[in-house]
Amino acid sequence: MGALGQPADPPYLRIAAEIRARISSGELRAGDKVPSTRQITQEWGVAMATATKVLAVLRQEGLVRAVPGVGTVVDAPDSRPGAVARGARRARSRAAGNGALTRERIVRTAVAIADADGFAAVSMRTIAAELGVSTMALYRHVSGKDELVELMADAVFGDVTLPACAATDWRGRLEASARTQWALYRRHPWLAKAMSFTRPLMSPHAIAQMDWAMRPVHELGLPPGALLHIMVTVAGYVRGVAVGLEDEADAEQDTGMTYDEWIETRAADMERILAAGDFPVYERMFRGADEDFSLDSMFAFGLARLLDGLEPFIAASRRRPAPGGRSPSRGGAVRRA
Repeated sequence: MGALGQPADPPYLRIAAEIRARISSGELRAGDKVPSTRQITQEWGVAMATATKVLAVLRQEGLVRAVPGVGTVVDAPDSRPGAVARGARRARSRAAGNGALTRERIVRTAVAIADADGFAAVSMRTIAAELGVSTMALYRHVSGKDELVELMADAVFGDVTLPACAATDWRGRLEASARTQWALYRRHPWLAKAMSFTRPLMSPHAIAQMDWAMRPVHELGLPPGALLHIMVTVAGYVRGVAVGLEDEADAEQDTGMTYDEWIETRAADMERILAAGDFPVYERMFRGADEDFSLDSMFAFGLARLLDGLEPFIAASRRRPAPGGRSPSRGGAVRRA
């Protein structure tokens, strides 16, 4: 209970008040990153849902805004040119319902939140706060979180422009598709964790990209089962490496250090581990590598080895007679044996 027997504010409002005070005092200035949802859970010992509500309240007040690839930053009306007018517009929009609430607006807002704060920050409540509407209003356009995630994925896949002069050979096309997917995951680090290959999202734009990627392989006359496994193996590899992108983005946001900066801070610890000479192979890799290691380099290396491995498999599949006495020809057409 609070003063005079009044119920105490819920935790998310108390935390929002503390962050608001930091902004008002100048401790957090315009453009500074405010605590992320993960940092809020760690600093105040609350659940992720509570942390999400904190940022939703501050967004609704016009004190913070989501910046893709950066996080949530201060957008205080008294410290940014034009912010007063922007805050007034938000208030008018919330009060008068300015701007039709559409499925497209809901989805794009969800994508912006996920880009800035990670997939865990996306909730119907957060989106409603960002749009200045009630949570229930969203359900007139989206049935729930599952449908929203499907729509988010389809929207960002739909933003992809496939290369106009893409390779026409199977290896070149699969590599182009994999690199296109990697670039998409880099722009939207949350996407990899939203995807599934056991229970795939029904995304027409994602299916269109897979169809485009597999056309040169299909022309080789391989059986449907082989085509399916090739498609899922390549896409699954890209997604598997990309899962680390959001983890790294979260870590950089939480620590304020890039991967290289963090590695430098741990160099002394690694030296102590290797000093005893108990791990000669690891030491040789650690000290002798003459090239930078990153998620990008790991992706490129693994993709090349994966495509190398597919070459003999595809060659053997083309020589193997298909059921019914049919076998693929060198040109990809199917001929009778």
